[in-house]
Amino acid sequence: MNKNIYDISLAATGQKPVFAVAPMLDWTDRHCRYFYRQLSRKALLYSEMTVAEAIIHGRRDRLLGFAAEEHPVALQIGGADPQKLAEAAHIGEDFGYDEINLNVGCPSDRVQAGAFGACLMLEPDKVARAVEAMKKSVSLPVTVKCRIGVDKFAIAETLDKFAAPVWQAGADAFWVHARKVWLDGLSPKENREIPPLDYERVYRFKRHYAGKFVGINGGIATIEEAKAHLQKTDGVMLGRAIYHNPALLTQIDSLIDGDSEQQTDYGEIINIMADYCAALIAAGGRLHQVTRHMIGLFHGVKGAKAWRQILSSKANESSADCSVLYEAFAHIDFADKGFGPA
Repeated sequence: MNKNIYDISLAATGQKPVFAVAPMLDWTDRHCRYFYRQLSRKALLYSEMTVAEAIIHGRRDRLLGFAAEEHPVALQIGGADPQKLAEAAHIGEDFGYDEINLNVGCPSDRVQAGAFGACLMLEPDKVARAVEAMKKSVSLPVTVKCRIGVDKFAIAETLDKFAAPVWQAGADAFWVHARKVWLDGLSPKENREIPPLDYERVYRFKRHYAGKFVGINGGIATIEEAKAHLQKTDGVMLGRAIYHNPALLTQIDSLIDGDSEQQTDYGEIINIMADYCAALIAAGGRLHQVTRHMIGLFHGVKGAKAWRQILSSKANESSADCSVLYEAFAHIDFADKGFGPA
């Protein structure tokens, strides 16, 4: 990114709304992000959460490598030790990421065992020290993704008590998932669905920090809903809605720029992805590593069932090559619903 998109003081000089695709474990890997970038040039893409220890000691090329076409792309890091987070952030900057994001919202058992993720909402001073250390180690925006509250604790007490020292430590932005997280009694999946959404609480948080960037996340399913949230926040983040219906991304660039929607050339996108898959296979990869992220592309369009079936079955075969992608694409009826070019 050429400028800090979280500097809301730029609004008077043409700052545009921020639309992001949420970090999703096991989903938003480099192949998924490359595919998404063919559908939107402007959406901010996030990596899966990567633990700081793994970044420091693991196979960095495998964990952090990405294609230049993915920009703008943010690296989400998990961890609790400020110095390790700072070191991991510095490594991420060296790899070329545009932003470093600290996960303070994940409730998985693994994350809880490591005392990071959503657990950190109950330790605001530790998060503040981490953000301060990361800010000193990189020249990139350092942002935080969190929930509105934790367990039985009052939302107002939890979010406000958490945010104040983190802002003071220099956080550039908060992305707030508009649900509480229950560390005891709910699975990660249940934590995405059972705690009620409270968008108004995020709006109040934004009003309280009028001079800061606050983005909203959680349960947002349509572009129309995203537009409504942008009237009351600085940015909007969609996750599973995009994964299950990636074509939503084709509307994002016009939303950001305020221009009329451009028609998407899906044939060209398939050609680009076929070339990408061919290069991956030549390097020892498998077709399914890419096509598993593409299954929902033609959601609601005639021929989508055949598209899904072919990619779900034939792309899994060890000998599968790019011809499978073209075979599946041949079933899509572009005349249906005026979906795209013939």
